[in-house]
Amino acid sequence: MGGMNYHIELRFDDGVKWIARIRRFNATSPPAELRDHIIQREVATLKFLEQTSAPTPKVFDFTLDHADNPVGVGYILMEKLPGKPLLEVSRTKEQMKRVMEQLADVFIELHKYPFNRLGSLDNPGDSHVGALARESLTDFIQSEMRTMGPFSSMEEYHKSSLQLLLDQILRQEMYSNRAVDAYLIHRFLLDLVPSVLSSAQDDGKFYLKHADDKGDHILVDENFNITGIIDWEWAHTAPLSHAFNSPLAIFDVAEFYNGVNNLSDNETVFARIFGGKGHQDLADSVWKGRLQHRFNFCCGHNLEDWSGFLGLFQGLRNAVKVDDGMDWDGWKIAALDRYKDDAGLQLLLRRKGNT
Repeated sequence: MGGMNYHIELRFDDGVKWIARIRRFNATSPPAELRDHIIQREVATLKFLEQTSAPTPKVFDFTLDHADNPVGVGYILMEKLPGKPLLEVSRTKEQMKRVMEQLADVFIELHKYPFNRLGSLDNPGDSHVGALARESLTDFIQSEMRTMGPFSSMEEYHKSSLQLLLDQILRQEMYSNRAVDAYLIHRFLLDLVPSVLSSAQDDGKFYLKHADDKGDHILVDENFNITGIIDWEWAHTAPLSHAFNSPLAIFDVAEFYNGVNNLSDNETVFARIFGGKGHQDLADSVWKGRLQHRFNFCCGHNLEDWSGFLGLFQGLRNAVKVDDGMDWDGWKIAALDRYKDDAGLQLLLRRKGNT
């Protein structure tokens, strides 16, 4: 059982193994309509990847969560790949470098398949890009599902996703315990979009990106050969600077959360691997990727981990050189003044005064 799915192993008499992948659902799960939306897009992504040399599981069948489904739940039947998750395996620097060499080859393979929109693949069997498939990027108004995308630019995406967060804060659907703080943070992030985008060197195209790349998505054997890349549930297309920057699997997570903006040793090695393979554009996505990471982490971050967020937020302001000399208390005072005429902030302050 993972964070979002159950996995049931199916063993055949001839030794072949499949996985039945079923979305978890409970009182906090999204409606069936959104679960189906996500399953179909994961299947579309995996079907597309079957055309590439990327080591991904083959899909044999899938069914959505509809009334005529005899099983009673939506599922994907897919190949079970061998190997253990990289995140769970101890490794030396040399073994990690071996993994990164292979991972760079996967990125280079995906670079061969550009798309013209930012979104998720939505139709199994072709490469059409549609709305994004993720709970946090989907809104419900009077029980009607409203998806986001596809987009023609990262600017469109950032502004739309941040506006959704601001709207949800005002509707008391997000950050109810820190509504004013969360609103100030995301209002500030909205202002930062032009500065963040100006630092990215993109080519106007979009490429397939794994959206949950902390390391358990990479399977390796005992010799640290990559045997599979799995869990493409939230995959989407993204600009060069996002699709090919460092995966979280090679981060120094403690340093990153402490606000340090230097690349980790593994990230430096990863960038040099790209350069050595003749892909300086992908290397630059790693060398210059810290600001993009910082911005994405701060958008929609879980503020229950307040001390962790403060390090991320300080690192972002240091990276973009805006309000970088302020601690949180000083920044909040300045932000309250900066956005004093914002109607949403005024509403939240009135609510707070009435409680």
